[in-house]
Amino acid sequence: MNHSAGRRARRLAIGTAVVVALGGMNGPWLYRFGTAQYHQYSINRPEYKAENGHWDVIEFPKKYRQDTIHAALLHTGKVLLIAGSGNNQDNFDAKRFDTRIWDPVKGTIKKVPTPNDLFCTGHTQLANGDLLIAGGTKRYEKLKGDVTKAGGLMVVHNENPDRPITLPAGTAFTGKGNGRTFVSKDPVLVPRAKKVFAPGTGRFLRNDPGLGRIYVEARKSGTRYETGTQDNYRVQGLSGADARNTYGIAQKLALDKKDFQGIRDAYEFDVTAERYVKVDPMNEARWYPTLTTLSNGRILSVSGLDDIGQLVPGKNEIFDPKTRKWTYTRKIRQSPTYPALFLTENGKIFYSGSNAGYGPDNVGRTPGIWDVDTNRFTRLPGLSDPDMMETSGTVLLPPAQNQKYLVIGGGGVGESGLSSKRTRLIDLKATHPRFTDGPALEEGTRYPQSSILPDDTVLVSGGSQDYRGRGDSNIHQARLYHPDGNSFTRVADPLVGRNYHSGSILLPDGRVMFFGSDSLYADKADTKPGVFEQRIEIYTPPYLYRDSRPSLSGGPRTIARGGSGTFTSRHAATIRKARLIRPSASTHVTDVDQRSIALDFRTSGTKVTVTVPKNRNLVPSGWYMLFVDDDQGTPSKAQWVKVP
Repeated sequence: MNHSAGRRARRLAIGTAVVVALGGMNGPWLYRFGTAQYHQYSINRPEYKAENGHWDVIEFPKKYRQDTIHAALLHTGKVLLIAGSGNNQDNFDAKRFDTRIWDPVKGTIKKVPTPNDLFCTGHTQLANGDLLIAGGTKRYEKLKGDVTKAGGLMVVHNENPDRPITLPAGTAFTGKGNGRTFVSKDPVLVPRAKKVFAPGTGRFLRNDPGLGRIYVEARKSGTRYETGTQDNYRVQGLSGADARNTYGIAQKLALDKKDFQGIRDAYEFDVTAERYVKVDPMNEARWYPTLTTLSNGRILSVSGLDDIGQLVPGKNEIFDPKTRKWTYTRKIRQSPTYPALFLTENGKIFYSGSNAGYGPDNVGRTPGIWDVDTNRFTRLPGLSDPDMMETSGTVLLPPAQNQKYLVIGGGGVGESGLSSKRTRLIDLKATHPRFTDGPALEEGTRYPQSSILPDDTVLVSGGSQDYRGRGDSNIHQARLYHPDGNSFTRVADPLVGRNYHSGSILLPDGRVMFFGSDSLYADKADTKPGVFEQRIEIYTPPYLYRDSRPSLSGGPRTIARGGSGTFTSRHAATIRKARLIRPSASTHVTDVDQRSIALDFRTSGTKVTVTVPKNRNLVPSGWYMLFVDDDQGTPSKAQWVKVP
């Protein structure tokens, strides 16, 4: 029996002993009361905490509570908590958009004015220590039974090569064949047509029309206004050349489900001033995008639902922090929403196949290595349960130099009840990288939360067996993954169930905070609507229940790649490990920022000198937490260090 199984057996044996003792007393009430009391006693014993860690629940004062969807650790040590409308249409309709800043050391919480609905935005840490936030919600979904007006996508064509045309919101489109009229919900800019010439001769061939996409819906409710086939549409209110050159084409316009719609808006969250600063909007509206740092420090924005609720058709774009402007990548590559994209040590992007939800089941779901510059994509073989990668989690295992990744759990596409027990490993440094199975989970697990710890383990917790916790399927389990032995160790069970819209963040003191959870139902029979989980939970790992931890103080605030910095520790002689950990920005089982980098170090007396690797792909510019671990594996509190 391995040490994990032995620990579980000891837990079960203790529980059984209590059942037997209390069962001989005064019946089932005392039995339940006694076991609950003993459980509290058991999990609070110092010996138990030293072996399994401990969970604490934090409940904010009522006026500060919110439905947190996104969280990011700031280099001030505070945590940014973003709800936007919090998956609550009443909040959306009332324009109640929320953000909080929580200080886990002082216990203070502050409301921050939120400029737009940043529900289901994308975010990433910037080199200057601020947070880039892009996308969000323009309109909530409507399920099929709730849609009263037929509607859908209208593609507006402009055949005039001399100028673009702007159509205001409320523009009417009348079908030439079906005679039905539909009205646009927003303005649309349709670019000018492009003249096409024959190669070699330069002879003019044609005008390729400029295209604009807009959501339209019928003026009145009812099935009689649905259309079944494609039709050309005349644009009302135009005359002359504009009327001749401008027209719409739409496929079926019906009472089908209407998905969420995204926004183009983008912001930098100023960590010092604790406020949002608007930057240039993206070229594409996005809801559920992933933002990933590239080798040159620019930010890649991928996927999302656009402003008419359709998957962005592979038009990815890059943000330049210096100009605060966006440009399209040169070529198209389509992905499902919130794809797990990681910068590798050679500057290319690793896509694990993990994603969080929208998009065809046969488009962009194959894992591989993506060269963004050339758009070349090299597939990676061996992935088990490839049809259950939605709502799986992916983590770059520590230390990042090893370039090994762990993919955890997952489920079927959409609202499928399928879920996977598997974990999958891949070593990108292998001659021919391929996935192999790691240790299995006890249950199929959607939405697993995972956080890298400074002792090189990974905390994996929570999730649910079914979609959004249906059937009361939240998983109250936590375990530590050990990369060196490719094994799990069960630790203390979390007190709060967490599934959709949940996540975890490593804090500078070595603890881990958990936020969110958005169960579809509140009961096992799936009859009562779920209630968003607003409580925060803190896990204190076993390493913080040891007799002491190494100190770390002083030192420079900035260390260049390839440079060194000297810090003070009373326990320098016991230091065995130094790690630079990038702070998390987490949402929807997606956290592509967190990474732990091993540092070379030397000690002398009470001094510890660390050296940062030279590779900018391994160590992207920005703020990091510097931890040192002693010979017992106990980490110090972090010192914040900026890598320029």
